[in-house]
Amino acid sequence: MASTAPASSTGSTKLDALKQTAAAQDPRKLSGVALYSRFAFAGAVCCSVTHGGLTPVDVVKTRIQLDPVTYNRGLIGGFRQVIANEGAGALLTGAGPTFAGYFLQGAFKFGGYEFFKQQCINQVGYEAASNNRTAVYLASAAAAEFFADIALCPLEATRIRLVSEPTFANGLLGGFSKIAKTEGFSGFYSGFGPILFKQVPYTMAKFVVYEKAAEVAFSYMDKSTMSSGMQTTVNLGCGLIAGFAAALVSQPADTMLSKINKTKGLPGEGTTSRLIKIAKELGLRGSYTGIGARLFMVGTLTAGQFAIYGDIKRYSGAVGGIELAK
Repeated sequence: MASTAPASSTGSTKLDALKQTAAAQDPRKLSGVALYSRFAFAGAVCCSVTHGGLTPVDVVKTRIQLDPVTYNRGLIGGFRQVIANEGAGALLTGAGPTFAGYFLQGAFKFGGYEFFKQQCINQVGYEAASNNRTAVYLASAAAAEFFADIALCPLEATRIRLVSEPTFANGLLGGFSKIAKTEGFSGFYSGFGPILFKQVPYTMAKFVVYEKAAEVAFSYMDKSTMSSGMQTTVNLGCGLIAGFAAALVSQPADTMLSKINKTKGLPGEGTTSRLIKIAKELGLRGSYTGIGARLFMVGTLTAGQFAIYGDIKRYSGAVGGIELAK
């Protein structure tokens, strides 16, 4: 019996073979939950791994911000002081809330950024979004970070309390439950204003500078023919540039966040009045206390985040994202 051509056949064996080859080279793109869950997972992993891995640097940076009189010897000197005074284990203080908090935040941040970018395109059309892509990047990053900070804030408050007061509690669960018991729900969100003030400009700078750096890089190289290793290298380089920019933009708010989470406010003292008071005490120079440690930390972790994020997206088949650069 003669075989019959498949329903999708062109009637020509050679044309069918060419069609199948083309389909194999252009795999079906994911969409909806399948796509955005992969973006969220990649973001969760890249943020938790990078922030968690840099916990020792963050401990020293926070100590310099909170007690610059004692910790006045720079990043390396700060490491030596912490180890000499409290032992090497103190450098891992707050690792639990750091991993947990940034796992949640990374999912909302990266997944949300891709989601809101798509919503902008749906509203104004691809051509208009591409022509105004800087505004799309900024708006998408700000919206994503707002929701990410709602998830992050309780765990960040716990982390800062554990780092600033080593005897406050024993680990994530102990610190979390103690704040809940003694200060209530408001204790977790006393730093929500400062964290928005810090994280929203940070994330806006981070994504827009990365996107612009990537545009420049890929204008000289053909992304479709690049090896996986070379793509990872480009992501690292663009991420490093983005990290430096983001650190400089958000440093004053980062210092204020550390200060406001160190202790409870006075009875009847609102968050806004506390922020104004802290800002006056710090001044411009004081608000950049610990900038050396933070440039190293944020530059490193941002480079690592974009490299890991790109690799996980590639290996998980999350190739349905929209690129606005022409």
